[in-house]
Amino acid sequence: MHKRTLGNRPLEVSALGLGCMGLNHGYGPTTATQDIAAPQRMEPFTMATDTRSSAALPALMAFCLSVGSMFSATTQAAETPQSMTTPQTTAQALSSKQQTIPLIAAFMATSDMPNLNSALNQALDAGLTISETREILVQLYAYVGFPRSLNALNELMTVVQARKQRGIEDAPGREPGRAIPVGDELLASGTANQTKISGAPVKGPVFEFAPVINRFLQTHLFGDIFERDNLDWQSRELATVGALAATPGVESQLRAHMAASLRVGLSAAQLAEVTELLKKHGDAQTAERANAALKEALAASKK
Repeated sequence: MHKRTLGNRPLEVSALGLGCMGLNHGYGPTTATQDIAAPQRMEPFTMATDTRSSAALPALMAFCLSVGSMFSATTQAAETPQSMTTPQTTAQALSSKQQTIPLIAAFMATSDMPNLNSALNQALDAGLTISETREILVQLYAYVGFPRSLNALNELMTVVQARKQRGIEDAPGREPGRAIPVGDELLASGTANQTKISGAPVKGPVFEFAPVINRFLQTHLFGDIFERDNLDWQSRELATVGALAATPGVESQLRAHMAASLRVGLSAAQLAEVTELLKKHGDAQTAERANAALKEALAASKK
């Protein structure tokens, strides 16, 4: 191997020189996640060709170490798996599947079976699975009651059977993929979910007057139900907003869930689209309540 000395120092290095592997070598191009994770874009590194300066070697080694640590951190961030309950990337428009969810919820809340039948068919046509559609109707019993939930589930059964008779095989979807915790672990998980969705620990005079109701919320609604990962949180909030908008007298809860929808990644534009869908396919009062709640939630978020 041919060697050369650097400047006047006795340090010898290979004549082939010393280099750094490109950030994308063996890993593919850098991703947007990596760009975000890096505190700032590093300027392209250039090494002086003047071999009389021995300061280039330690500088180059320091650069390589810094690049390695940066790449390791960003790679870990990019590879972190996301569950069904993890808030998704904010979009500016609802997908065709998402558009059907608040309508299903609104018609279920008002026991409007003919329109619920149509909304269920549209949802399945748009690609919502049977499992996802069923989960929406199961969750909403916590907001509009068991009788409406049972009636809506019966209507879904009727719709699926009628579609099957017409030769339509709807995707069954999947059941929850993870075990629901029990006991103290369920309470801890539900409380964490409630806090994340609400933006802060839930407190207030009503919970001091009846502490058991908050425990039911934490262990059952935000625990047993929201821990089920066969329906993401954005879909769950779209369903809740639709049901509450169709229910007179629960404006404060509707406003709270508009704010929660923003926290789980739905955009103001998407929620405005919900109000337009309710106006077009539902009734004017439902849309007005939804629109008022959205305006109040957006105003509060800017304070």
